[in-house]
Amino acid sequence: MCHQTVSLIARHLEQNGIPTVVIGSARDIVEYCGVPRFVFTDFPLGNPAGLPWQPDMQRAIVAQALDLLETATAPRTTVVAPFAWNGDPGWRSVYNRVTPENADALRALGDERRRKMLARKPVKD
Repeated sequence: MCHQTVSLIARHLEQNGIPTVVIGSARDIVEYCGVPRFVFTDFPLGNPAGLPWQPDMQRAIVAQALDLLETATAPRTTVVAPFAWNGDPGWRSVYNRVTPENADALRALGDERRRKMLARKPVKD
């Protein structure tokens, strides 16, 4: 979901007595919206609670959010999750980068993914 939408909903809920914590990776947007409590995860969009298939990391991030809900003493509190995408703090410089060296391999991966998705699609009568 859109970081701005989530942030504005969180502010509305807070104004109506429902405490919130936002977990997200668009720090500039969430902090600009002024949410009361925010756990920043420096991950690609769509992965706010951690790496896919990494339940220990996901639990730790959710636990950090619940702790923040309990312990924040001031509005607009931001904490940073202690994880890096695939363990690489410099992931942004290479994430989704297509180069002449990897273009064919990435194209093949995409073609395979599309074949699998089509195979799973239900057949209509």
